[in-house]
Amino acid sequence: MSTCKICGSNTQALFLAKVLNKYDVQYEQCESCHFIQTEKPYWLHESYESAINNNDTGIIARNERFRGIVTVLISFLFGKNERYLDYAGGYGIFTRMMRDVGFDYYWVDEYAKNLVSIGFEHKPETTYKAITAFEVFEHLDSPEEKLMDMLSYTDNIIFSTELVPDKTPDKDWWYYAFNHGQHIAFYHQKSLWYLAQKHGLHLSSNGSNFHVLSKKPINPLVFKLLYKGSKFGLYWFSKLGLQSKTFSDHKLMS
Repeated sequence: MSTCKICGSNTQALFLAKVLNKYDVQYEQCESCHFIQTEKPYWLHESYESAINNNDTGIIARNERFRGIVTVLISFLFGKNERYLDYAGGYGIFTRMMRDVGFDYYWVDEYAKNLVSIGFEHKPETTYKAITAFEVFEHLDSPEEKLMDMLSYTDNIIFSTELVPDKTPDKDWWYYAFNHGQHIAFYHQKSLWYLAQKHGLHLSSNGSNFHVLSKKPINPLVFKLLYKGSKFGLYWFSKLGLQSKTFSDHKLMS
């Protein structure tokens, strides 16, 4: 038994699993907020030999899907003319996509190399209206510390992570991802509510894998309509008035 990294309550042993096909790793679940964490992740230096794991075949499809959702959300909730940042932005794919839509978007990542949005890296002391952090939270050994770092950039965090269901999944849940060992933190809805309340933020969520922590509350019905509407044409409406930065960035970098 150890202490929950989210709320500080006691944890209970959940199961042992074979990580990277060679390490027997203990998984534990918080008695209070239902957060699931591993024992101290001593194997991460092996897991991150490549910043993006080879099993992430959905990386392009995911970025395309989130481009639509985020375009709608920030157009209606945060403003088209504000500055935005993709936190832990990998190879720069999402930053480039959002600049191609027309947003003033930037990149930061302490582990990956920016390959496709070169020239639009975060500059120290710069703040943003909102940041995106997709498939990041489940990688965090110190969630509280990283959340504080994110909040040094902004008051609004748009992020994705698969939620732990009310019935805790057994070892066949795909999101545990034992094969690459990068996923070490798994959040229940209660875990995110706790983080929001602790930091004076409001949580909006689709109840599954897409969430927003914001300084100001977002009407749940509005959030639901915007999220669902992004799949049914609202994305194209949201782009009205935006001018793609594809060619202007080309001229700037030339």
